[in-house]
Amino acid sequence: MVEQGLIRAAQSGDRDALITLLREIEQHVYRTAYYILKNEQDALDASQEALIRVYTKINSYEEKAQFKTWVQRIVTNICIDKFRRAKPTVSMDEHDLVFEDRHNVEREVMSGYLAQDIQEAINQLPDHHRTVIVLRYLQDLSYSEIADCLNLPLNTVKSYLFRARQQLQNMLQEHQKGGVSG
Repeated sequence: MVEQGLIRAAQSGDRDALITLLREIEQHVYRTAYYILKNEQDALDASQEALIRVYTKINSYEEKAQFKTWVQRIVTNICIDKFRRAKPTVSMDEHDLVFEDRHNVEREVMSGYLAQDIQEAINQLPDHHRTVIVLRYLQDLSYSEIADCLNLPLNTVKSYLFRARQQLQNMLQEHQKGGVSG
């Protein structure tokens, strides 16, 4: 949670406060962009663009909404714009498994497959469903914060989340019936 004093100092022209503020939100912005766009380079571009927009528009932030909601709206809108402009691409990200305890290798492998299966299922969701899943479960925003961020009615957010969870559950059950891939 970003301190209001830091935000006010950044708004009043304190360059060090603004840099500190940007560093505090940098990972959250990137994480949101990555899970929405599903591509590291696009996420880096979107998060950089979002941070620049926060930098240039910090004075337009009003305390009507929470700061994190304001920032999430910026990064989400940038990602949505990228979807509109982008041609479909295939992500070639490599996933490395890191084993912390050699005695739990099997559990780590299964956990890695499960995480990969979940990520693949999320990636198959329609854009609007994937976006609400990312904001709710990966960025831990409340329903009302998601509604503010996406400029949607609260009931629409609830409906999107309900349908997205159903789709994820169905995809994961179908995948489980087919066995573990790898």
